[in-house]
Parts: sequence; structure tokens; C-alpha cells
Amino acid sequence: MAAIIFKCPNCGGDLRFEPDGQVFRCEYCLSEFSKEQMPDGMAGCEGKEEEAPEAVNLYSCPSCGAEIVADETTAATFCYYCHNPVILEGRMKGEFHPDGVLPFEIGREKARDIFEKWIGGKKYIPKAFYSKEQIEKMTGVYFPYWLYGCQVKGKLEAEGRKHSSWVQGNVRFTRTEQYAVSRDGTMDIRNVTRNALSKANRKLVENVMPFQMEKLQPFRPGYLSGFFAENRDMKQEAFAEEVEKEVREFAENSLRGEIGGYDSVQIQSNDMQIREPSWKYVLMPVWTLTYIDKKTDKIYYFACNGQTGKVCGELPVDPGRLGRLFLSIFLPMFAALLLIGYFI
Repeated sequence: MAAIIFKCPNCGGDLRFEPDGQVFRCEYCLSEFSKEQMPDGMAGCEGKEEEAPEAVNLYSCPSCGAEIVADETTAATFCYYCHNPVILEGRMKGEFHPDGVLPFEIGREKARDIFEKWIGGKKYIPKAFYSKEQIEKMTGVYFPYWLYGCQVKGKLEAEGRKHSSWVQGNVRFTRTEQYAVSRDGTMDIRNVTRNALSKANRKLVENVMPFQMEKLQPFRPGYLSGFFAENRDMKQEAFAEEVEKEVREFAENSLRGEIGGYDSVQIQSNDMQIREPSWKYVLMPVWTLTYIDKKTDKIYYFACNGQTGKVCGELPVDPGRLGRLFLSIFLPMFAALLLIGYFI
């Protein structure tokens, strides 16, 4: 399994995927190439896999020859020495070959702008969280997800009741009408999404959803160039029971929603049959920034959907700033109370 760098045919510089223009750009001569141009004449420059101890993966950088250390799920990274983007091509073969990829549409500068707007107006954040050095650590990562799809054929039997009452003379009459209600239909389910990386922060990778799945592209390794990428380490079987339950409940609730015009409805039976289940393995883009509070070792994070710009995160609080706020409010109030007490 080799490490690969995509090289520019004009000057030999490294190519990186550019989200803003959806092109592959050379960092040196600034040449640009479309995705249609990538397969022809732009073969990667390969390094080699090195012998390494168990659970450690070493690769040779195709550009400078330096060793690249990668864990079991890393699929794209950067060389620590020459900073060229490196794709661990063998990680994306066989059963680990993605069915699709959603390319980044938001570049680094726009992601920084989104981050700055997100923290704007929030006063009690540690300065280290939004320092220049910290923001430079913002990372674009392709995270692995499973997409589930199926067809559901559902049937629901229920009893609907209508109640009416009226007064005749001194007597109140009440009437209850009972109706047999039946609803059935076929529903296509697409793109039920599950995180496929066990070590990923679940809030981080799930709270930036949804993605615009109609923009899914066939997988090309070149899309990873210039970003980090993680390979899946969870199989679809881990989610099958949970997802099927969710789909059945959704289909049942949809049929329930079609029943109207009754004062009460009692479900007597339902049958939700799943047909033609399918799974797709895809990579989707997320900008991430993490911060470790050195006093508590708690990790705070910022995540931005690399396609839509949706943001989620958890902000740290600076106790010193909060303390100064408390003193600025409490001390004047305390002094005022002392003066009032003195004059009284």
C-alpha cells in the first residue's frame, strides 16, 4: 500500500482540491484542472510502505522521502516535513473503497469567517480559543458515513371514533360512531445517515448534518488532496437493527398522519415491511477546530459543515473573565448598600 501525491503535469508541483472553484490547483505554477481532466496525465507520485511495529503504520513521502506515521483509519494527511498533501491510496481499496464523496464547497478562509461570526459577541471565551495560532489549526476532514436506503410497504388498521351530544328536553343524548380505518402505501427511504468512525466525536460529526446528498459525486482520490480523511472502522451491521426500527417508526407515523376527521383513533394493527435495503459508504466534508482546557483536560470543539456552512460546537468559559464581571457588578452594588445603610 503506497502513499500518493498528485503532481501537476506542467511543473511537477503538488495538486490540491480547491473548494471555492471546485478545481484542482497547483500550489506552485497556479495551474488549474477540472475533475474531468484529472484521470488523464495526472497520475500520482508514489512512495512506499515501510516496515513498522504492530499497530503503527509508516509510509514514505513521495515528495521528500520522509516517514509518515498514520493510524489505522487515516486515509489522507500531510507530510510533517515538506507539508505536501499525501493520500494513503491503499486505504481506499476493496471493501473500503467509498461509493461516493461530497467535495468541500467551503474553503479555509470562508470557514474562518464562519468561525469568527460564530464566536462574535460571546465575551467570556478564553483568548487562547480564538488566537491566531489556534485558528491556524482549523482542519478540513473527510469523515466516513454510512447511508441507508430501502423501500417500505406499510399497512395500518385502526378504529376511528366520532362523538356527538345534544340536549332534548331535560335529557342529554350522546352518540359514538365507530369506523374501520385502513391506510397503506409504499415509501422510498433514502440517505439515512450514520457516523462510521468509532473514534469520532459523535456530536461533532452528527450535529453538522444534514448534507445536500444530491451533490454526491463518484469517489475520486484527488478530492482528498489538501485535506485530512478518515476511513471507516464500523460496519453497517452495527447500525442495521437501529436504522430499520427508525425507518419502520417513520413509515408508521406517516400513515398515522394520513388519518384525520376523527375525535379519537386507536391503532389495531400495523405491518411495515422493508424491501431492497442498501448501504452506501461515503466521505463527507467537515471543518474542525478543537481546544483542550489545560486545567480540566476537557475538550471543546467547533465544527462546520464543509458544504452548507452549518455550525455546531461547545465553547469554553474563562473563569477569570467571569470573575471580573462579577466584581464589576457586585462591588458597586455592595458600596451602594453600605452608603444607604450609613445614612439610614
